[in-house]
Amino acid sequence: MQTSQSSRSRRQRGFTLIELMVVLAIIGVLAALIVPNVLGRADDARITAARTDVGNLMQALKLYKLDNQRYPSAEQGLKALIAKPTSEPVPVNWKSYLDKLPNDPWGRAYQYMNPGIKGEVDVLSFGADGQAGGEGNNADIGSWQ
Repeated sequence: MQTSQSSRSRRQRGFTLIELMVVLAIIGVLAALIVPNVLGRADDARITAARTDVGNLMQALKLYKLDNQRYPSAEQGLKALIAKPTSEPVPVNWKSYLDKLPNDPWGRAYQYMNPGIKGEVDVLSFGADGQAGGEGNNADIGSWQ
């Protein structure tokens, strides 16, 4: 009878301080190895999302051009994809090309240029810094890439 009580009390004691410290040390080492890799991926994900958005905007602009024989003017901008422009040149065969205009992953509006610098029209994001040019995460992400 004493044997069953003593084995039961050992099972109910829980973890020792040493066992808890070892587990916390292991978690700390794993976090130190994994967290830097995961944090660097957030910037890569934003860049990929911006490239995808730019590609989608360019596809919508190409559909606009197919229907109306021209791209929206610089004044009409990307808003011509979600609402029929009232300024000249007014599109004849306008359709709704997008439900809404996305912002870039950094929360700013995409830029539209007609005529473009690198193509007939350009759509771009200025990257993380929000300014033209830059390198790495601050580099422009555009339709020419």
